[in-house]
Amino acid sequence: MKKHIKKVAVIGSGIMGSGIACHFANIGVEVLLLDIVPRELTDAEKAKGLSLKDAVVRNRLVNNSLTNALKSRPSPIYHKDFASRIQTGNLEDDISKVGSADWIIEVVVERLDIKKQVFEKLEAHREPGTLITSNTSGIPIHFMSEGRSEDFQQHFCGTHFFNPARYLKLFEIIPGPKTKPEVLDFLNSYGEQFLGKTSVVAKDTPAFIGNRIGIFSIMSLFHTVKEMGMTVEEVDKLTGPVIGRPKSATFRTVDVVGLDTLVHVANGIAENCPDDERKDLFKLPDFIKTMVDNKWLGSKSGQGFYKKVKNKDGSSEILSLDLDTLEYRSKKRAQFATLENTKTIDTVIDRFKVLVAGKDKAGEFYRNSFGALFAYVSHRIPEITDALYKIDDAMKAGFGWEHGPFQIWDAIGLEQGIELAKANGQEVAPWVMEMKAAGSEQFYTVKDGASWYYDIPEKAQRKIPGQDAFIILDNIRESKEVFKNTGVVVEDLGDGILNVEFRSKMNTIGADVLAGLNKAVDLAEKDFQGLVVGNQAANFSVGANIGMIFMMAVEQEYDELNMAVKYFQDTMMRMRYSAIPVIAAPHGMCLGGGCELSLHADKVVAAAETYIGLVEFGVGVIPGGGGSKEMALRASDTFRKNDVELNVLQEYFLTIGMAKVSTSAYEAFDTGILQKGKDIIVVNKDRQIATAKQYARIMAESGYSQPIRRKDVKVLGKQALGMFLVGTDSMEAGHYISEHDKKIADKLAYVMAGGDLSEASYVTEQYLLDLEREAFLSLCTERKTLERIQHMLKTGKPLRN
Repeated sequence: MKKHIKKVAVIGSGIMGSGIACHFANIGVEVLLLDIVPRELTDAEKAKGLSLKDAVVRNRLVNNSLTNALKSRPSPIYHKDFASRIQTGNLEDDISKVGSADWIIEVVVERLDIKKQVFEKLEAHREPGTLITSNTSGIPIHFMSEGRSEDFQQHFCGTHFFNPARYLKLFEIIPGPKTKPEVLDFLNSYGEQFLGKTSVVAKDTPAFIGNRIGIFSIMSLFHTVKEMGMTVEEVDKLTGPVIGRPKSATFRTVDVVGLDTLVHVANGIAENCPDDERKDLFKLPDFIKTMVDNKWLGSKSGQGFYKKVKNKDGSSEILSLDLDTLEYRSKKRAQFATLENTKTIDTVIDRFKVLVAGKDKAGEFYRNSFGALFAYVSHRIPEITDALYKIDDAMKAGFGWEHGPFQIWDAIGLEQGIELAKANGQEVAPWVMEMKAAGSEQFYTVKDGASWYYDIPEKAQRKIPGQDAFIILDNIRESKEVFKNTGVVVEDLGDGILNVEFRSKMNTIGADVLAGLNKAVDLAEKDFQGLVVGNQAANFSVGANIGMIFMMAVEQEYDELNMAVKYFQDTMMRMRYSAIPVIAAPHGMCLGGGCELSLHADKVVAAAETYIGLVEFGVGVIPGGGGSKEMALRASDTFRKNDVELNVLQEYFLTIGMAKVSTSAYEAFDTGILQKGKDIIVVNKDRQIATAKQYARIMAESGYSQPIRRKDVKVLGKQALGMFLVGTDSMEAGHYISEHDKKIADKLAYVMAGGDLSEASYVTEQYLLDLEREAFLSLCTERKTLERIQHMLKTGKPLRN
């Protein structure tokens, strides 16, 4: 099916509808967002003398909803300017405009009667062949299209986005009885390629895949908590990052989503899944019923499992709900010996064997939880899907799990997983026992750089479809390894392109990573055509290893520190001036040194969700790995005849001085960290390494030449330095910055002005690098800088002293 989506109509502007509208605007699609007409005037409208016929009143609901969405944090939109791609209207005056849409998405209230009324109205204006889908989270798809035309039913299905639509990757596609296969194929491909989603075709069963498994997991845990006498804090400690789940873990996540939302889905499953062997688990425990009755629904009602209160001294405190007394109390710290045993295990997947072997309450909790989960997911095939990998995909993309249930089961071991289920009083599905009897011990295998899964009908391993557009580093790391040390692995991506992947903790950049980067350039220049710097961890890099800097500074080993900073600078310049193209592929957090590396690449292929910036001010220094130099250089390249050059330089100065971090890759163009016409953005992070490889090949095959080192960087000298110093004086005098902030800013000003030269001059990059390094080292001798670094190492938060 060949189709281009130029315009989308979103019907319903609530939190979900506005979020979906914003995400289509994110990818450059024109959006029509419609909602109902208000039936009454507000007091403010009456005071203005408005009537129900006025357009501002008729579009009040949709405009207020969109405005509120755009103000929310985290933002649903990549860049504030993208909101102009959304046109608003109402379902009476503007419904005819859906005729020009290529795809109509219904996102109204979860009531079948209302949805059917909306579809009847839409069909009167919809052009034949237009895609029409419902964003329901659980209403059976086959009920919705009853009574509609043949063309409507053939182009109709469910498309379930998860909230928030920008950030959660799961995109469930649920066919109706008459949906054309090519419609499903198109939406599956479009979701992955354009929307940046993990597309999963699900069966038309209650709650589909993600919510069916996710809500079971939470409801099972609610019952386990009571049986084991555990606290809210204990459960959140055990179900968060230690097992590759979000920091919000379980109870904080329920507070954010809303207990009423969870209860609504759980009730739907309990009522509509009479054959579910664990249907009793979807019945609400007494403490949940009480919370719902009390309207303790979470963040939306001001209290749920947690409650924020103000103390008499003006400070605030977060209280936890005691599940026995149902009274709020001060939070208790949760500690378990089993978790201590995993502290040296950096890779999450390697922790599960240790966790289920624990001898304390934590070990018992994990054995119960995983035993119940393994049995449940095994019985959902073929009910909710025929392929086990779709369950894992749904849980990872919709609930933020790093590993899906079958991947965790593989990590623990097939036989032990079966035993955990038995110990929980459950039996796994017969197909698992058949698989074991046939001698197959794993749900997944890796072969020829691709992931394979156990296909139940075929009783054999089968390649997971749709991988051809991706390069999965986990699948090629061992077989394609060219070099490795403690900080990096260099892999052969094929077609003459290498990839250097950071493997340090939080992907920090220390001596081992720098050595690996230099080695990767050596190898690429000798036997290959290009180099990608990319990884598939949660974050690209949180920056330089500040612990190492702190130790050298405390020990006053300034010669060694000078050499370490120079080594960093020289490595960044090696990235810039190598004989092969170097492509950086940042994603997630790309801070400090990670940002400096990206600044020195020939091209950046950034994931849309890249939070990039030079944040060194937060630890009391200036960027010392070429970042300060690079901002001065980019300002110089931006100077135009008759421009006020000081204003241009000031913008780049403020990017560093205010430690600006983009909230998306698109915002990084505004700060000058990404460059229009040179750097590009991919919406689907899974495609990032493959796309970066393609650009490395294109640049190599187009005749890449090693750049010549720059000697033409225009600096403004005393003119700029004077302006900056006056500015920092006034900022300190007005108490906007501290004395130490001023000292750091003045050092940066000296570097970016090119020192106190008497007039504007042209200098080399090395001249600026030497100034930068000198300023960096002098700040490392300051007690207040050491306090800032120490505070960051201890708390992960900046100190303003």
